[in-house]
Amino acid sequence: MPDATEVRFDGPWHHFDVRANGLRFHAVEAVAGSIADRPLVLFLHGFGEFWWSWRHQFSALRDAGYRVVAVDLRGYGDSDKPPRGYDGWTLAGDTHALIRALGHSQATLVGHADGGLVCWATATLHPRSVARIGVLASPHPRALRQSIWTSRGERDAFLGPFLHDQVPRLGERRLTRDGGAYLESYFRERSGARWRDTPDFTEAVARNRLAITIPGVAHSSLEYRRWAFRSQFRTDGYRFMDLMNKRLHIPVLALRGSEDRYILDSVMSASSHWSSDFDYREVPGAGHFVHQENPEETNAALRALLAR
Repeated sequence: MPDATEVRFDGPWHHFDVRANGLRFHAVEAVAGSIADRPLVLFLHGFGEFWWSWRHQFSALRDAGYRVVAVDLRGYGDSDKPPRGYDGWTLAGDTHALIRALGHSQATLVGHADGGLVCWATATLHPRSVARIGVLASPHPRALRQSIWTSRGERDAFLGPFLHDQVPRLGERRLTRDGGAYLESYFRERSGARWRDTPDFTEAVARNRLAITIPGVAHSSLEYRRWAFRSQFRTDGYRFMDLMNKRLHIPVLALRGSEDRYILDSVMSASSHWSSDFDYREVPGAGHFVHQENPEETNAALRALLAR
């Protein structure tokens, strides 16, 4: 099994640890000149990934004048892997505390999939800490819940994997079997055709297969999904969704790959109900991993968000 420190790849960035909300988080910052007066952009990755999924965004936003930091979410990569704390409140608390621990009072949050849901939660529960959010393939949690119940297309695309992952140990074995081979199938099924035939795709699969087999990562990543599903039938889930029923008054950028068969256009569009400043764009030639599949369009949209 790989050691967690193996995700500390060399590049035009530097690695460091930051303590926030009682945990140690592994963070990666784009190398730049003076960062003291740069606004913070904090990147939050999606399911089965780690900080490295934002490699194509580092230089683009650093060169635009921002302090760019990506973290391994709790349970992932080289961050701590506690047995609990994968609920919406705690994850939002992690992000709020990370902003403060990095020396800022406010940040722009950018998240993909599960990381995007953390963006929605943090902006709603800790509004003073969030200047704007970019959510990639990540609808508002209330829009997603409503779509799963009312849209057969979204239900068929989304619910199957969630149900499978509720069974203890079964999901963990699937993720780690044969050196994380499931991650290759996961990426192939959800990505667009153009990216699948590139060296960048091959490298992404290899690095994420390594990361998912770090001890504790498979279990932790599934705990996000288990809470998201099971809480819908419990009091804590009702309370969380009730708190999330607030309209944000900060700029929100929502991106979806035009070939994404996992998160549909209808549910992304419906998320506008919870934002008074909502910019929704489809990125051509990309599937679920829009920031990796078409980084040029994604980076242009992010720069536009930061200018708002």
